[in-house]
Amino acid sequence: MGKTTKKRRGPHPSAKAELDVPVRVGQTVEVEITGLNHEGAGVGRIEGYTLFVTGALAQERVRARVEHVKKNFGFAKMVEVVEASTYRALPPCPLYDRCGGCSLQHLDYAEQLRHKQQIVRDNLRRIGGFQVEGEGAITVHPTLGMSDPWRYRNKAQVPIGEENGALVGGFYAEKSHSIIDMEACMIQHQANDDAVAVVKKLAAQLQIRAYDEQRHTGLLRHVVVKVGVKTGEVMVVLVTTEEEIPQRERLVEAIREQVAGVTSIVQNVNAERTNVIFGKKTVTLWGSDVIYDYIGPIKFAISARSFYQVNPAQTEVLYNKTLEYAGATGTETVIDAYCGIGTISLFLAQKSRHVYGVEIVPEAIADANRNAELNGVENVTFEAGPAEVVIPAWKEKGIRADVIVVDPPRKGCDEALLATILEMQPERVVYVSCNPSTLARDLKVLAERYEVREVQPVDMFPHTGHVESVALLVKDDIKN
Repeated sequence: MGKTTKKRRGPHPSAKAELDVPVRVGQTVEVEITGLNHEGAGVGRIEGYTLFVTGALAQERVRARVEHVKKNFGFAKMVEVVEASTYRALPPCPLYDRCGGCSLQHLDYAEQLRHKQQIVRDNLRRIGGFQVEGEGAITVHPTLGMSDPWRYRNKAQVPIGEENGALVGGFYAEKSHSIIDMEACMIQHQANDDAVAVVKKLAAQLQIRAYDEQRHTGLLRHVVVKVGVKTGEVMVVLVTTEEEIPQRERLVEAIREQVAGVTSIVQNVNAERTNVIFGKKTVTLWGSDVIYDYIGPIKFAISARSFYQVNPAQTEVLYNKTLEYAGATGTETVIDAYCGIGTISLFLAQKSRHVYGVEIVPEAIADANRNAELNGVENVTFEAGPAEVVIPAWKEKGIRADVIVVDPPRKGCDEALLATILEMQPERVVYVSCNPSTLARDLKVLAERYEVREVQPVDMFPHTGHVESVALLVKDDIKN
């Protein structure tokens, strides 16, 4: 009976060796890397079994320790480079091998740009079924990168914790909630680093307890810093578990004295057991409720919780390409789906007759209206609601779009919105994407009536695996 019972139970779930795969957890293997995946990990194969190796590059032979295995693929971490790629670079960040913020500092920047172009091409071919080479192929342009791909992030969201009784603040180690204490981040604006360092020092001096997410105790959860790159204005946001901050006046006064450029000090209260950074209540402790920045000629008000692109220099590159693809001459009606706080809408309004923006988040629409008023832009209309509901309602009112611009989240466009676009048949569709795989999936749907002319990748996040792109679709009269 005992043997029968054991057979029914089967192997223990942790017995990964029971899987019929050629590697096991803890094993060190030597593997040749043939490419990189979308997260920047090396792709190798052992007896046909795919192994994703963190820290490895294409055209390298490495020794790696297997950390996790599944039926069809596994994960490993590089321990030694046996044969190095000519594109391998020395990461300038001393914490690069521990921090999870970057994944490609070890790859030459020019090669990062080529890799991101190839990621877009591969997704278009594999998921979308498009030709990316030869006659009739979609043109995927070389990735537009930065002349100086460092210190570009205008927003820091730094978790605060305790280690050996001391307050620490930094970024999480890769795939964990273990905080790596740090004084400087190579991709953060210097003003962010400076402000975080000041708050960490002051919190320690004033004995403000850091949050312990395991015990759900302590006060200070996160320090969020936003900087207006063009204006130099700095906002410091203290995310706390309670409204009451011990010695709050002293803390605020010290931040005012020691953080250069600070014009806004804000508190956000988040008492929940959650990984979400912000809670529902936000109060301004000192200064303005917002800071200001510019993307090109357009001025934006940025509040503690409003979304704003973290790399404004590359955002201007992306939006100028969007404006070019829209082909606006001043006579067109444009619909901007997923308009957010109106960033793309206000860019498009410069050369359009009228722009209609729709966004499901009411607070974002309030910000969009405020930004339109701030810039004296009157040829825009913003409405809150699902794009697939609002846009047909506009159509019923006689609004016909010459151009529809979409800038969806990573999950891509809602199916109903794609159907609405196909029904409305604007002359052009401009698709701004932060995820090449959902871009390819959605373009395949739109290709029913549109010719996908070209795609322009833009490197919004140097030294990470992320790639943004903008695609131009033109109505195909043959298909219509």
